[in-house]
Amino acid sequence: MSEQLWTWLAARRNHPPRRLLAPGPDAAALARIFEAAAQAPDHGQLRPWRFIIVPLERRADLGAVFERALAERDPAADEEARTRARDKAFHAPCLLVAVLDDAPKGRIPTAEKLVSLGCAVQNMLTAAQALGFASGLASGAAMDSAGMRDLLRLAPHEQAICFVAFGTSMAPRPPRERPRTEEFVSVL
Repeated sequence: MSEQLWTWLAARRNHPPRRLLAPGPDAAALARIFEAAAQAPDHGQLRPWRFIIVPLERRADLGAVFERALAERDPAADEEARTRARDKAFHAPCLLVAVLDDAPKGRIPTAEKLVSLGCAVQNMLTAAQALGFASGLASGAAMDSAGMRDLLRLAPHEQAICFVAFGTSMAPRPPRERPRTEEFVSVL
C-alpha cells in the first residue's frame, strides 16, 4: 500500500460541521472530491446515490427546515433551541447531502446500494483529506422530515442519509483509539 494513502487514512478524523471553518474546497477541489465518489463499487452500474450541494444562499432555507423539524418533534422547544436548530444550517463552508436512490431497478438489494453510497462517501472523505481539508458527517431526526424531503426535492424512492461537510478544522483532533483487527475479523 502506498505510504501516502496510509498516512491519509490514518490521519482522517471526523470533524463535526460546527467545527469546520473556511476555507473549504474551491470548485476544482470539489470536482476532484466528486471524481473520487465516482470510483465507488456499483453492482449493476445503478449509481444508487447522488449528492446535493447546499450553497450558502440556500442555508436559511435549510435552517428553516431544521427549526420546523424541531418544532414538530418538540412543540415546547424554546427560542434558544429553535435558534440553535436554524444555526446548524450555517456550519461548514461546504455542505452536501448524501442521497440514497432506492429505485426498484434490477435485483440489487437496498443494503448493497447503501454500501455503494458509503463507499462513495468514504472516497470523498479520503480525497478531501488528501487535498488538505477536514471533513465530517452529520445526520439527525430532520433527515427524513417532510420539510427536508420537500427542500431537497426527493423522489419517493430517495432518502437523505447524511450531511457531508468539508472545510478547515478549527483545531486538530487527537487520534481516537481504533479497534484491533482481531476485534472485528474472524475466520470461518
